Amino acid sequence: MDALEARYRPLVDALAHPAAGVSARLVAVSKTQPAEAVRALAGLGQRAFGENYVQEALAKQRELDDLELEWHLIGPLQSNKCREAACHFDWVQSVDRAKLLPLLDKERPADRGPLNVLLQVNIDGEASKSGCAPTDVMALADQAAALPRLALRGLMAIPAPHPDEAHRRVAFARMRALFDALRAQHPGCDTLSMGMSDDWPLAVAEGATLVRVGSALFGARPTKA
Repeated sequence: MDALEARYRPLVDALAHPAAGVSARLVAVSKTQPAEAVRALAGLGQRAFGENYVQEALAKQRELDDLELEWHLIGPLQSNKCREAACHFDWVQSVDRAKLLPLLDKERPADRGPLNVLLQVNIDGEASKSGCAPTDVMALADQAAALPRLALRGLMAIPAPHPDEAHRRVAFARMRALFDALRAQHPGCDTLSMGMSDDWPLAVAEGATLVRVGSALFGARPTKA
């Protein structure tokens, strides 16, 4: 068993059989990783991969077009990238403002199913982080749900990396409460994306159904020359 498999197998098993919370699905965060690393992980059975940048993702998609992979855009989305995002991704997890919704809906190809979208919430109100305010979620959700080429699936968040575990857990719990409120209005929502390499167990314990793991899976990201 090589190093990648040794990291992957226990993670997938832990997500399928969590000590607390519900089972969660893994999105392997492949940003800055070469296409060969994605191919290697796909060979172990992983299908969902997350990318931060549209152009970087498109290059990998071209190189890996012989594989049936599920691509998630997890980084901030600029309006001038909506066409490429709508055409080449299966999920956009980073919808944080109303302007993006009609653009994604308009550009989603008719021969593909609706684009899965998550609303990104800035749960800790960080000035440097993308995401809508918690108070804006319901209005944004109503707009997303009304568009035929979009499928509103739920929420995504990146809580502040606070050194105190209890502080981070509170943020995850707030996201779960917001998700429950969203589901009351939009019962089709089934995805709460939160938790990364250093805190995914906390997120799963608080109800995450999808986690985004990169460095704990692939190892340290390659450094730029």
